[in-house]
Amino acid sequence: MPERQDPTLLTGWGGTAPTAAHLTRATSHDVAEVVRSAGSRGLIARGLGRSYGDAAQNAGGAVLAPLPELIDLDPGSGVVRVSAGTSFHHLMERLIPWGFFVPVTPGTRYVSVGGAVAADVHGKNHHRVGSLGNHVVDLDLVTADGQVQTVGPDSQPDLFWATVGGMGLTGVITEVRLRVLPVGSGHMVVRTERLPDLAAVMSRMREADRESTYSVAWIDTLATGPRLGRSVLTTGEHAGPEDLEGRALRHRWTVPGEPRVGVPSFVPAGLIARPTVRAFNELWFRKAPRDRRGEVQPISAFFHPLDGVASWNRLYGDPGFVQYQFVIPDGSHSLMPDLLARIARAGHPSFLAVLKRFGPGNAGLLSFPIEGWTLALDLPTSPGLRALLHDLDREVVAAGGRVYLAKDSRMSAPTLAAMYPRLEEFRRIRARLDPTGVFQSDLSRRLSL
Repeated sequence: MPERQDPTLLTGWGGTAPTAAHLTRATSHDVAEVVRSAGSRGLIARGLGRSYGDAAQNAGGAVLAPLPELIDLDPGSGVVRVSAGTSFHHLMERLIPWGFFVPVTPGTRYVSVGGAVAADVHGKNHHRVGSLGNHVVDLDLVTADGQVQTVGPDSQPDLFWATVGGMGLTGVITEVRLRVLPVGSGHMVVRTERLPDLAAVMSRMREADRESTYSVAWIDTLATGPRLGRSVLTTGEHAGPEDLEGRALRHRWTVPGEPRVGVPSFVPAGLIARPTVRAFNELWFRKAPRDRRGEVQPISAFFHPLDGVASWNRLYGDPGFVQYQFVIPDGSHSLMPDLLARIARAGHPSFLAVLKRFGPGNAGLLSFPIEGWTLALDLPTSPGLRALLHDLDREVVAAGGRVYLAKDSRMSAPTLAAMYPRLEEFRRIRARLDPTGVFQSDLSRRLSL
C-alpha cells in the first residue's frame, strides 16, 4: 500500500483558500486499501487540480491522486477503456491518430478522466450532445466499504447518476468506459464573427444551435451602453481530408502538443486590473474579423487556446481569482442583459468571459447544465467581489438557474439547496453508501453535501 506523504498544501486552479492534506498517489489496485484506511477527516480523489475552488481539497484529511495506467480503444465499437487518472491530453494523443476524439471536452485538456466525470464536464457542443455523463458506458467505483462496483446508466443508475457530477463524494472512480467520436482529422473548420452587442450574439447563437456542432462566444464584460455584451463568436466543425490542404493535409492527424511558454512563479501585483483588461478587451475585439469562414485550425487551437501557456493562473498573482459560472433557463434569457450590465457596472475585470448555449440536461443529481445560457467569468479577488457574486446568486436562483460546483469556491449551503432541486436525493444516496463519511472535501463541508 502507498504511504501517505507529509501534509501538502493544496489549492484549486484559482489559488484561493489553500489547505493542507496528506496526498497519496496510487494505482487502481491500491485504491481500495487507501479508502479503507481513511481517517476521521476522510478522503477525496484529486485529478490534475483544475477545479477552480476547493472540490479537490480536504483540510487535515487524505487526498488520493489515482495514477494514469490504461488507454484501451476498441475501434470497432468506438469505446475506450481508460483509467481515471489519465488526462484528456494523453487520451487525445492516443485517440486522434486512430481517427477518434473525445465526445465532450472542457476548456482545458489538462483534466483527468475521473475528475471530468465527477464534474460532468460540458463543452462547446452541449446544445448538440449534452455533457460527458451522456457518453459514459459504465465506470468502476470504489465505494466507502472498499468494494469495487461497476455502475452505468442501465446498471445501478441511482449510484451512477449520483457519481456523474457528484464531485467525488460517492467514491473513487478508477476506470471509465467512454463512447468516443469518429473524426476525419486533427483539425477544425472554423467561422469567427465579431458582433456589436449582446442581442446580436444571442440571436446568432440561437441560429448556431441548428447550424453548428460547436459554438462559444467571448464577451467583453467591461463594455457598457450600446456596446454591452459585444462579442467574438466562434463556431466550428471537425475537418475531413477534403477540407485540408498543404501542411494541414500533410499533418492530417496532428495531436495537441505541450505548452510552448509558461508564466513565471513571480508576477507583478495588479497585472490583471481594470485598465489592462480594458486595453486587452479592446484589442481582442478589434482584431477579430467581422466574418471569417472556412479557417482551418488545429484541434488544440480551437478547443484549448489557454493550454498553450503553462501555469497561466499565475497571472493573477498571490491573491488568486474566482471563476464564476452560472446558467439560467432559456425562458429567462431576458435576464442576461441585466446580469451582464450589473457585472460591467461593478467594474471587476475579466479578460476571460465566455457565453455558451446548453441543450437539455441529463439525469445527474448534481449535474450543472440545464437548457439555456451559461456565462463563465474569471475574476481576480478584490474588495467587493464577494458581495457582487452574492447578489448575482440571488438573481440566478430567482430565475431557476444554478452555479457550477466545479468552479465554485464561495457559495453558501442555503444557496446550493435553492439551486439544485435533487440535492436531498443525492444526500440520501450518500448517507446509504457512506454512513461514516469516508468521502469528504473542503467543498462538501462548506456546502453540507
